[in-house]
Amino acid sequence: MTDKNATPKIIYLDNSATTQVHPLVKDAIIPYLENLYGNPSSLHTKGQEAKRAIETARKQVATLIGATPNEITFTGSGTESNNLALKGIVSKNKNRGNHIITTKIEHKSILNSAKWLETEGFKVTYLNVDKNGTVDIEQLKKEIRPETILVSVMFANNEVGTIQPIKEIGEFLKDKDIYFHTDAVQAVGKIPINTEELNIDILTISSHKIHGPKGVGALYIRNGTKINPIIHGGGQEKELRSGTENVPGIVGLGKAAEIAKDTLESNIKHLNMLSKKLEKGIFKSIPELILNGHPENRIPGNVNISFKYVEGESVMLMLDCEGICVSTGSACTSKSLKPSYVLNAMGKEIVFMHGSIRFSIGTFNTEEEIDTVIKTLPTIIKNLRALSPIYNKN
Repeated sequence: MTDKNATPKIIYLDNSATTQVHPLVKDAIIPYLENLYGNPSSLHTKGQEAKRAIETARKQVATLIGATPNEITFTGSGTESNNLALKGIVSKNKNRGNHIITTKIEHKSILNSAKWLETEGFKVTYLNVDKNGTVDIEQLKKEIRPETILVSVMFANNEVGTIQPIKEIGEFLKDKDIYFHTDAVQAVGKIPINTEELNIDILTISSHKIHGPKGVGALYIRNGTKINPIIHGGGQEKELRSGTENVPGIVGLGKAAEIAKDTLESNIKHLNMLSKKLEKGIFKSIPELILNGHPENRIPGNVNISFKYVEGESVMLMLDCEGICVSTGSACTSKSLKPSYVLNAMGKEIVFMHGSIRFSIGTFNTEEEIDTVIKTLPTIIKNLRALSPIYNKN
């Protein structure tokens, strides 16, 4: 007998926006919400318990990206890390120059920080991308000036999943007196990253993108990098991020990083398998659609598809009615009805830009869930197209 009051099963395919906290991460956090509640700045036993936990987490995060523990600074989010990277670097090094290079498809925390810096007298160049969302390296090389002090290029795009040529950019900048920052929020824990091998000076991490808790992030800062704080106070985190540390959050991020490192290979295989299954199933059953982003060089788990003649918001809401959670793009811009600025920078047709859906698969998704999406989606698209005046004219 079916229980009419039972909560329907939710299929969550919005893991690029946030992820479920891993059960082992939850277990690691709980003691620091109960008995291990000390302030890490205190010298007594309780304080030093918390301090040791933070240093353990620092080592766990560093290990994930091939860094040393003293190169990891904990913050309150990926957004804060990006703000610290841009504003901290340029304010400390403004005597050397006033020019920054980034791209047109960065996360809003980079783009809006860059726009603010322009009001402070800094010059910003926004690099173009091609139809797959890949940055134009030749343009980057041409835009380098004597006064260039920072290049910031995201590791992988949060909407379409395209992985940028970070290694090539790092090699190009290696012998230049220019800092290289990458927002790796969508890449860390999903693909192998070694900051030393890639010649990265500064790298952004967000806990809740890798099955850790919200409200905590990290910034890798290569030893010797000159950077100013943007939050002032008691001088925590080597005076780069004042404020009493979020010990439970930091412990959670550390544990999530450890799990991501230990399961990286198997997780990549799992996410790629489900992604290919979803992509193949959708393209087989629905006509007039395109895959956004690079067809191969993309983050495991990201499937961004534009459906011609429909509105992405309508598709998202109808899928939600079926218990399937997806996104129309970045969670930070999903409240806006404007076409995606990322797809616009990629030169997509307006009729496709409005119909984009991001399916972002995570560690805990299953083949059965993907089968359900493949079965459910065609009817939704068919019904919406039947209501579309644009579709009916073709």
